[in-house]
Amino acid sequence: MANCFKNAMAALLLMTGGAAAAQDQFLDPNTLRPSLDPNRKANGLALTPPMGWNSWNKFGCRIDEATVRAMADAIASNGMAEAGYRYVVIDDCWHGERDANGFITANAEKFPSGLKALADYVHSKGLKFGIYSDAGAKTCGGKPGSQGHEYQDALTYARWGVDYLKYDWCSTGTRNAEEAYALMSDALKATGRPVVLAICEWGNNRPWEWGKKIGNLWRTSADIRDAWKGREKWSIGLLDIIDLNEPLYPHAGPGHWNDPDMLEVGNGGMSDTEYRAHFSLWAMMAAPLIAGNDIVGMSADTRAILLNREVIAVDQDALGQQGRRVRDDGDLEVWARPLADGSRAVILFNRSEQAADMAVDWPEIGLTKAVRAEVRDLWAHRSLGRKTGRFAAKVPAHGVVMVTVKP
Repeated sequence: MANCFKNAMAALLLMTGGAAAAQDQFLDPNTLRPSLDPNRKANGLALTPPMGWNSWNKFGCRIDEATVRAMADAIASNGMAEAGYRYVVIDDCWHGERDANGFITANAEKFPSGLKALADYVHSKGLKFGIYSDAGAKTCGGKPGSQGHEYQDALTYARWGVDYLKYDWCSTGTRNAEEAYALMSDALKATGRPVVLAICEWGNNRPWEWGKKIGNLWRTSADIRDAWKGREKWSIGLLDIIDLNEPLYPHAGPGHWNDPDMLEVGNGGMSDTEYRAHFSLWAMMAAPLIAGNDIVGMSADTRAILLNREVIAVDQDALGQQGRRVRDDGDLEVWARPLADGSRAVILFNRSEQAADMAVDWPEIGLTKAVRAEVRDLWAHRSLGRKTGRFAAKVPAHGVVMVTVKP
């Protein structure tokens, strides 16, 4: 009788277009996709996009204990912690070898005190500690990956005091991405320690379709490069990433974010005008704000960008709705995002080589033409007064004007 019921339900699903669901749920219960498991729950972390610092964009494999301690000191003392930057994340190349029992160790030459002591130091500054691994046999830097050691590595990270795991996708062969990330997600949960999981498989396997109950953020593109546009090897420029990330806005929300990769602000490949556009658009897209520069030696201009609390407030807005283009006139774009208090964040974005006069009409952002709304410039840090029906401004080449519009 049970088999008859099961077959009947499968046939019904097939007739109603649910072939994949029928196979997953009835024909072979062992193939149930993790994202379709009704018993799987999100971990409840990262209800706003994570903020912090990661070592890769500036230091690559040239990372060591002294550098990480210096970055933690800087975040704790230069205003970044107060602005919301919390995670200090070591990227690839911290690894030593696995011990005789298969447990991962840190490179003793680079991290002589060990990662437990380093995590304790980061925590003593009121910050959180993050680390990197890979779902394959080796990391992208050729170090030991976590494949086959997921539960061992998760336990090790918990013992060290890890709060955030960036989990990469090199050397994975024919492995199924959803299965691989779900396995590490389960391993982290089994430790009892809350750990944010950053899915870093570059958008190849459409993680926005299955990652919501598995991780907290997922990369949507190839690696970012410190350039306005264009590809170089495995990395792509700012405009290329924006165009890949923007259409995915329906998939973002509290606890699960589209991740267009770490910030390049301050690394020298773009102008400050371009870096302000970079930071503004990441905030508009509810992206994680993970600084990737040398924050110890950063310039006053870089500091002013990374510590713009009005732009950060848009990124961290509790509604958690990713912004999007509401008008695309070629090189001139209008972006908007609804905020929890009923106001709108708006960006006039000029991708062209010339300054341009631009405007947004209230109906484009969900307001009626007759509304009088308070407009505030988030980079000038001043009110522009009450406007009726529209707002206009001159926008620099490769730049933005970013405002809030409050009815």
